[in-house]
Amino acid sequence: MKAVIVGAGNVGGNLASKLCHEHYDVALVDLSASALEKVGEHLDVLTVQGNGSDPRTLLKAGIEGADLLAAVTARDEINILACICGRSAGVRHKVARLSNAAMLSGGLDLRLSDLGVDYAVSPTQECAREITGLIRLPGAVEIVDLFEGRALAVGLRVSTESPLLRAPLKDYPDPEFLRRLRFIALRRGDRILTPAGDTQVLIGDEIYLAGPTNAIPAYADVMMPDRPRIERVIISGGGSLGFVLARQIEAADYETVLLEADQRLAEACSGGLRRTLVIRSEGVSSEALREAGVDEKTAFVAATDDDELNIISCLLAEKHGASLTIAQVMKPEYVPVIEGLSLLDRVVSTHLSVVNAVLRFVRGRNVRATTQLQTLPGELIEVAVREDLPWAGKAIRELRMPRGSIIASLERAGEVQVPTGDLTLLPGDRLVIFALPEAMPRLISWLKA
Repeated sequence: MKAVIVGAGNVGGNLASKLCHEHYDVALVDLSASALEKVGEHLDVLTVQGNGSDPRTLLKAGIEGADLLAAVTARDEINILACICGRSAGVRHKVARLSNAAMLSGGLDLRLSDLGVDYAVSPTQECAREITGLIRLPGAVEIVDLFEGRALAVGLRVSTESPLLRAPLKDYPDPEFLRRLRFIALRRGDRILTPAGDTQVLIGDEIYLAGPTNAIPAYADVMMPDRPRIERVIISGGGSLGFVLARQIEAADYETVLLEADQRLAEACSGGLRRTLVIRSEGVSSEALREAGVDEKTAFVAATDDDELNIISCLLAEKHGASLTIAQVMKPEYVPVIEGLSLLDRVVSTHLSVVNAVLRFVRGRNVRATTQLQTLPGELIEVAVREDLPWAGKAIRELRMPRGSIIASLERAGEVQVPTGDLTLLPGDRLVIFALPEAMPRLISWLKA
């Protein structure tokens, strides 16, 4: 399998690393020689310097024999032109990163498929949806929608007040309560464990589970009885992410405040938002936070393009009483440092949103979608059960799934079910499988069998 990636920035470099791990022949195209050299130092990829929208450059990269074209530069026009070239070259899967939301819903009946774009992803919209989910379930380490939102996979950090600390999971006073969802992983420091009946959870453990959306809050209350209840959301930065996030948050009926230093941008945000208070502030300061009304029922989101400013702003907001702090980080190398030091409640990256979208197209014909987790090594993969598959009609316990993978959730006829061992898979079922990184190549081979 061969992939051509246009753009060697953070998104392109991370995507190249992922595809190389899955044994793809990767060609990376970029105008910047230094960007190509940076990726080429640690990955075995073909690097081609040139304009990614130039057919001659794409031919050098081997586009005519490619199975995937991922155009992920910061310029929408280059990404679309690259997909047009990909369509002419017969590339099967063509993905474009589009930052301009109007390209996705501009009201002109613009069909991107006519331009060769099989799938378009907006990093800003994806990241804003992720942040909104974290605010709706404060205290969660990570939240991922499954089955169009009918189910969730969440990571919850066990607090000092949790009744789960008193005994192994099998001795919990209401065992039937715990059977209504699927435990998929437990993170304890740098170790990843598979929860079982005799597992004794500890304070600070991160438990990842999957289940129906309406059932998740009850489990969050068990694991984090002291979790905050958010009523107000303060957003720092009125750029693309801040504005899109404010629209989503105000639609979810939270009191919303937006802080923006630039007068023209602040005025534009004020005109485009209906229920959000826009405050022009020269920067996040104690005075600005007091004016915005930060308290223990506040979530603070730093959404500027300055990583250092976002981190410091979140620390200041936490000092003033904010219960939840979330920062956008543009530099991927910052993420493990921030998480390792527990500086903030959550770090988000628009870059990973694009990687997740592209991976949706590289999993084979049985795979419907994939999501790479940010806080836990591994991925969630949605699989459609077809009648001709060898594992259709078998009970889950009879499946010889690769070690390090587990069925996290199952949907049948629109209803989310817990995938217990005696449940028989039927054609039409939709599965979500969690797999650790080392299990991914074997799982993909198993799914294609």
